[in-house]
Amino acid sequence: FMSYRITFSTMLCLFSLISAAQNTRITDKNSIGWFNNFTTLKFSKKWSAHLEYQWRRENVVTDWQQSLFRTGVNYQVNNKLSLRSGYAWVETFPYGDIPLQAAGKRFPEHRAFQMATLTDNVNRVEMSHRFMLEQRWIGRYTNAALSKPDDFIFLNRLRYMYRMQMAIGKKKIEDKTPYAAIYDEIFIGFGKNVNENIFDQNRLAILLGYRFNKKFRIEGGFLQQIVQLGREVNNRNVFQYNNGIILNSYFNFDLSKSQ
Repeated sequence: FMSYRITFSTMLCLFSLISAAQNTRITDKNSIGWFNNFTTLKFSKKWSAHLEYQWRRENVVTDWQQSLFRTGVNYQVNNKLSLRSGYAWVETFPYGDIPLQAAGKRFPEHRAFQMATLTDNVNRVEMSHRFMLEQRWIGRYTNAALSKPDDFIFLNRLRYMYRMQMAIGKKKIEDKTPYAAIYDEIFIGFGKNVNENIFDQNRLAILLGYRFNKKFRIEGGFLQQIVQLGREVNNRNVFQYNNGIILNSYFNFDLSKSQ
């Protein structure tokens, strides 16, 4: 009986601490819409190029949230492991009730990244594990009166995404096949310049897609983005809860065959 009392008391203390931590947070809720294109240009059996643009909007479509262009080189190690390295240019706009930076202005970001993706199948379910390292140079304002950023801060970030997808009405995803997918991705900041947001953000998406052929497929659905700001407001952590829609289009061109 004493052990049950101790266990109950411990659980009560944990719930109290969690509730207290949540009560100290500031919550900023936004409606978002992300419209993305991913293009692969295959040059040989092992090598290909990656091109990507993401048009990220607030209030679903009316206002800017972020503009992201990413490019890289892919190397297919085997049928289960692929590697990618490249560069991304990002511009983030002030959105929501509490902007990401105190200056409340748009700011640029340059990224280098390295990525490894592992894929596997379990019966009808296709699974992938994506690991990404990012080196980020983020523009910032040392004075809010400035018209453009005058400094850059360096940050490291680790990302892990787990995705599952399955064909609808068929045994596998092939031409003219609808499918369902779900993924979750967590972002962790590390290094000497990380402030509040060691936990940087988390993304969850639930999708329906259609593969037309080997060259083109499209998918869309629900997206939830939880972001922790890297600064406090009135000595309180700030969390964004951004819910909305996501629409992805994928193009794959095998230039090695045309040659």
